[in-house]
Amino acid sequence: MHAYSIPVHVRWSDLDPNFHVRHSVYYDFGAQCRMAFLNEHGLTAKVMGQHHFGPVLFREEAIFKRELHHGQDLRITVACSALKSDYSRFSMQHEIIRGDDEVCARLHVDGAWIDTQKRKLTVPPQLGVDMMEKMPKAKDFRWIS
Repeated sequence: MHAYSIPVHVRWSDLDPNFHVRHSVYYDFGAQCRMAFLNEHGLTAKVMGQHHFGPVLFREEAIFKRELHHGQDLRITVACSALKSDYSRFSMQHEIIRGDDEVCARLHVDGAWIDTQKRKLTVPPQLGVDMMEKMPKAKDFRWIS
């Protein structure tokens, strides 16, 4: 999968009572990576606030493959796996990778853009479309009808 990635270090506060990473932290890693991509491409929380739109998720799913432990250095990837032609809805894939290529988890999210004033789903403004066009596409990318 061609993807954008960020490094992440597993902290003590990420652990559960069994001394491995809590399941919810995997989702936090995905959100951190998505927001890093948006920010790096000019779509910051401030900009979204000024334009009265933001992302909302409908589904978030993880497939856990390997345990993660305190002190490990990881790489989190994101790639767009599906887009509606008007860019109003999207799906993204994440991989949580240890070392060079050991995939420890895969995340899938489905979402859309919301008008933060009307509280209704919306088509993003052009800057949102531009950002989505820059996001790497997954090998199995598809257009949503």
